[in-house]
This record gives sequence, structure tokens and C-alpha cells, in this order.
Amino acid sequence: MRTSAGDSVVVFGAYGHTGRFVVAHLRERGFVPVLSGRDAGKLRALAESAPGAEVRPASVDDAAALDRALAGAAAVINCAGPFATTAAPVIEAALRAGIPYVDVAAEIEANVDTFARFTERARAAGAVVVPAMAFYGGLGDLLATAALGDWTAADDIHIAYGLSGWHPTAGTRAAGEVSHRRRESRRVRYANGRLEYHDDAPATVRWAFPEPMGKRAVIDDFTMADAVTIPSHVSVPDVHSYMTVEAARDLAAPDTPSPAAVDERGRSDQRFLVDVTVRFEGAERRAVARGQDIYAVTAPLAVEAVHRILTGRTRAVGVASAGEIFDARDFLRALSGHLTVDFVSGS
Repeated sequence: MRTSAGDSVVVFGAYGHTGRFVVAHLRERGFVPVLSGRDAGKLRALAESAPGAEVRPASVDDAAALDRALAGAAAVINCAGPFATTAAPVIEAALRAGIPYVDVAAEIEANVDTFARFTERARAAGAVVVPAMAFYGGLGDLLATAALGDWTAADDIHIAYGLSGWHPTAGTRAAGEVSHRRRESRRVRYANGRLEYHDDAPATVRWAFPEPMGKRAVIDDFTMADAVTIPSHVSVPDVHSYMTVEAARDLAAPDTPSPAAVDERGRSDQRFLVDVTVRFEGAERRAVARGQDIYAVTAPLAVEAVHRILTGRTRAVGVASAGEIFDARDFLRALSGHLTVDFVSGS
């Protein structure tokens, strides 16, 4: 079993909002970040605040540059959206380099593409590709998997996002525009064992979050990447997601500003509560996570994933979501410095 201490990890899109959090967290964990992306000037500027970090510019339409960027690295974390554009070329480069690939894609369609395009090739090569290793997709999958426990299936899974607000980054807006176009402005939900696209208007319902948040108005079927990650390894016909109305309004408003740092770690004042309920044969189990800043918490999720892959603590090869490839409860315990998790079982 190899050690991850001192390994170099390429961060593609290192100068983006989430990429900066990932670079900082890699350094905290003893990795050596390699800064990559298409804008050499932004990479050099970031390197000034990250002494010792190597700069390797590359763009997704230049395979040779991507190969140079990944040469000698232990792994790559792709933080550059829209992932509909970047995921496939960076995965291809990772397969050529023979290194693990992790991304933080929240785009539903991009994650579907990753599973569809690379599952057989990655498995045949014994490679590891983990998409959506982020707040959306990865965290919900880990919580649902941990809540399932010894259950191997569920009748339905519900994921309610209690966000105090949502100041989206430029990357979030760009990714949303790509998904909006690919869906032809339709809404998407995971029902009857598949992703379904609809033209109906969003409904507002009430969700009883744990105290002190309590009952809140939420947008029903505010579907996120969990609709791809969870069904990829859990037998479940319906996955429902909900978003607090305030956060949904922030995301929709064109003049909502980007996140503003309020502490020494660069986090915003945004607070989140993710409430996951799994139901099977009349019984119910629940997992609840609380923390600060959805973009900042993505960094420990992605970096912990890389650490576990490099130290052999995985349960699958090929394209695999967080809940399939990692021990979900143990993974969540490892994030105790970044979020709190509680489990409740009921009947």
C-alpha cells in the first residue's frame, strides 16, 4: 500500500473558486499541488500564493498539453467547469497517464456522460474515475449510502438541501447554462428507475428539517447530481431532491453576487443542512449533515477521495460514485473537521 504524503496532484482549473479551496486543502494534507488550466496568467498569479506549486498550463483541446500537465502526477482533480466540455478530455488524459481521476461536477448530464462513456474502458484498465466528488453528488451519495446501512435497496430516497442562501460562482452559472441548453429548458427528475425530463412548473412544498431549521418551504424535485450518483449503485426507483426557496431564488437571480469570504479559510457565511431520508419496506433511516460553505466543503471531499484511492481504501474500480467506492460512514467520519453528521433510524 502506497503512501500519499508528498504525492503531486494536478488540479485542473486550479484558479477557479473551488479549485483554490482544493489547492489549499491539498497543501494542508501534505500533497504537492500542480496548478493547471488554460489561463497561464491566472495560474502564475495563484502560484505566488502557493510557494512550491508547479504551474502547467493546458487546455482541453490540446491532448499533448494535458499529457504534459499530468506527467509524473499521482492523481488529477478536475475543478474546471462546464464539465460537459472538460470531463472527457481530462479523463482521457488520466487514462493515458494511468492515474486516478476525480472531479467535482454538479452537472447531471456531464456525470451521465462519464458513466456512459468510460465505465467499460476504465474497468478494463483497472483505472479509478470518481465523478461528482463534491457537495452535490458526492456528499448526498455518501449520506444516503451510510443511512442505508445493511439495506441493499430502497423504495425511495429523499435529499433535502437546507441552504441559508446561495451566492453562485461564475462557474456554477456557466455550468447551469450548459445544462439548461442540453435539457431544452426542461426540468429533470429521477423516477421509475430513470432520469425523466418534464415541462411542468416547479412546485413548492414543505420539508421538516431537523431543528433549529424546522419546517421550511422548498422547491420540489430540484434535482442535483445525486440523481446520477446514488442510482449508479443503489437499487432505487425514485430519488427526490428539494432546495430551500431562498437558495433557489438566489441562484435564479442574475444579480446575486459571488461568495464573499468571512474567515481566514476563505469560506463564506453560507450555512447548509443536508437531510437525507431512505425508505424501505415501511422502515425509514435518516442522515443529516451540517456545515459551512458548499464550495469550501467540496475541497475536503475531493482530497479525501484522492487520499483513499492512493492508499488503497477503495471497494471498486472503473467509474464509481463516492458511495460505491468508499466506506461511506468511515469517509464521513474523516470529514468531522468540516461537517457534522447524525444518523437516525425509525420505523
